[in-house]
This record gives sequence, C-alpha cells and structure tokens, in this order.
Amino acid sequence: MGREITPTQESSMAYTVEQLVAVNPYNPDILPDLENYVNEQVSSQTYSLDANLCLLRLYQFEPDRMSTQIVARILIKALMAMPAPDFSLCLFLIPERVQMEDQFKTLIVLSHYLETARFRQFWDEAAKNRQIVEVVPGFEQAIQEYAIHVLSLTYRKIPRTILAEAINIEGLALDKFIEHQAATSGWILEKGIDKSQLIVLPSNEFNHPELKKNTADSIPLVHVARIFPILS
Repeated sequence: MGREITPTQESSMAYTVEQLVAVNPYNPDILPDLENYVNEQVSSQTYSLDANLCLLRLYQFEPDRMSTQIVARILIKALMAMPAPDFSLCLFLIPERVQMEDQFKTLIVLSHYLETARFRQFWDEAAKNRQIVEVVPGFEQAIQEYAIHVLSLTYRKIPRTILAEAINIEGLALDKFIEHQAATSGWILEKGIDKSQLIVLPSNEFNHPELKKNTADSIPLVHVARIFPILS
C-alpha cells in the first residue's frame, strides 16, 4: 500500500487538496476540504499521509472543530499502512483526552497487537469491534498483507495452521488463498513430516541468512580510508 497518491490516481478534488496542503497547510479554512478528502480516501481506497497529518495538526489549533469520526478513519487508514509508522505519527497529534475515548483505545490496542505480531489477539479484538474497523473498505485485506509481510521475515517454511491464524482465514477459503499466492507470489506447497501442509515462502535476507549482504564488503575502500583521519 503506497503512502502517496500518484498523479494517475488523483481526482480533481485530490489534486486541489494536495495543492492546498502544500501552499497553506495552517489555514483553518481548508479543514472541510481535508475532512472530505479523508472520506474520499475511504471510498476510493487511496491514501495520503501528508494530507491526514495536516488535518490532525489543524485540529490541534481548532479543537472545537475536531470530528472524532474523521480522526478514527485516519487512524484506521494508518493501521492499514503498516509496517510504515503512520499510526504513531498520527496518534502523536491527537490529544490525550480524545485518545481516552473507547474507539481510540480500541484502535491503540489493535495497533499494539500488530506491532507485536499477536495476530490471533488482533483478529479477536477486531471481531468484537467490527462497527469501528469495517467502516473503511479494504481493512481486512491490508492487515492480511501486513501479516504475510511479518511471516516472510520470520519463516522460510510456515505451517498451514500458523498462516491461518495470522491472516484469519480457514478451510476452503484458505485453500483458494494459498493457490492464488502460489500462482502470483511464488509460494510452494510442501508436505511436512507428519503429512501436514507447509508453505514455502520466497527467500529473502531475513528468512534465508545466506542471502544477506556482507555490509563490510559493500563499502568501497576509499570511503573507509576517509574515516580514519576523523577518528584519529
């Protein structure tokens, strides 16, 4: 999921909002445009961190005009951008009194579960609070992508049961998901010793240490030589 909206994705409204943010980001008159743009991001499944941060900063100067519904949507979109640190960046601009509201405490808990890769707890908590997270289309798919990202940093071969728990899919739906990933992302199916199903993930420098570059070898000698006079 990208952090910025590309020119080909921009509607005329999106272009106008981005220009407003660039030219006069502290003008409270652009608050309605930024709020409408958050709703546009939700409906079109696009994302602009800069515009959302600008809106949260304006809310700091205009607290009486803050819409908690809009703030919640911004935080949900930020969760969907993980592993980028967008959620923390947004939360830093939200007053503590607002963070203490139930919906925001729930989103903070969900963020903690994702950051610590406690996916089972995350999905259980999300299921209890569907009225909060399901207002933003694509939420479940974005979190599944993040879960797969985390698993790919940890596992070379992953048991089907662990995958099912991480992405919250089981049965025939999981079969179809694995088949799709095998066709598009290079996953390979394999039988374990106990005849359980294993999914072999593509190699990377984290789950396959032999692929990790030797940092020292990648630094040109001339650059190293320049360091010694500084250290002496």
